[in-house]
Amino acid sequence: MPDSTVPTLVYSPYESELQLPTITSLIENDLSEPYSIYTYRYFIHNWPHLCYLAWDGSECVGVIVCKLDLHGTKMRGYIAMLAVAKTHRKKGIGSSLVRKAVGLMKEEDADEVVLETEHTNCGALALYENLGFVRDKRLSRYYLNGVDAFRKPKILI
Repeated sequence: MPDSTVPTLVYSPYESELQLPTITSLIENDLSEPYSIYTYRYFIHNWPHLCYLAWDGSECVGVIVCKLDLHGTKMRGYIAMLAVAKTHRKKGIGSSLVRKAVGLMKEEDADEVVLETEHTNCGALALYENLGFVRDKRLSRYYLNGVDAFRKPKILI
């Protein structure tokens, strides 16, 4: 639930390529994994409706980037990137963005939603587990920095 101390907080879907620098800047400041512009464009151009931004006035303070496609016989949602500005953490923004994205994927018949997160990122692990994601498997040296990850599925059925 968003914190009432952020009264101007607004959530909006991705609108145009003009927002790409804002999205990349926020993600690059908060995630350890470097992404090329092509990675951002792959997700955002194919699933623009699954990219949401959180705004505090004119400042973008949170973003989620996802995809949804067929995986075997199931529709699988995937949370590729979630970032919240350090100044705005612990205010429910990340949880709100995840709930929004999962809700949109569920409306499009997603059977499950998965993601990976660094096994050392206690804040992200807690956020996702509070939203019903579970630790599935540990992926050794998954990230370029050599850190392990946990794969976390959430079954929607």
